[in-house]
Amino acid sequence: MIAAYPYLNFDGTCEEAFGFYKSVFGGEYEMLMRMGDMPGPHLAPGEENLIMHMALPIGSSMLMGSDRPKSFGPGKDGNLFYVAIIGDDEVSAGEQFKALSAGGKVNMPFEKAPWGDFYGDFTDKFGVQWMFNVGQPR
Repeated sequence: MIAAYPYLNFDGTCEEAFGFYKSVFGGEYEMLMRMGDMPGPHLAPGEENLIMHMALPIGSSMLMGSDRPKSFGPGKDGNLFYVAIIGDDEVSAGEQFKALSAGGKVNMPFEKAPWGDFYGDFTDKFGVQWMFNVGQPR
């Protein structure tokens, strides 16, 4: 199975935005992970509470999002969203990742991630940001 979901980026207001979306659509968060939950010294002071990943089921779909650490630069048109491809076949996802990223810029190669799934992201040759995750939507 494969599915595509919108993935929104925020400049520090992800939790507030998702609180608003939850008040409109209802439901419970399927995932809420903070930047400080990840290993490594990759954060500037004060960024530990930024949202690393948040997921809110909406019907049979999922709205996902995160905050952009300052090191990513400010959000602007073109980098405020991703198309998130969620699958359960590592081989197919790897082939799709390779094909879609051709001519673009790979930010994170498609490989085993610290949270246990296979993950990678890139900007395609048209400037669209994509992320691939083999596992269940979170």
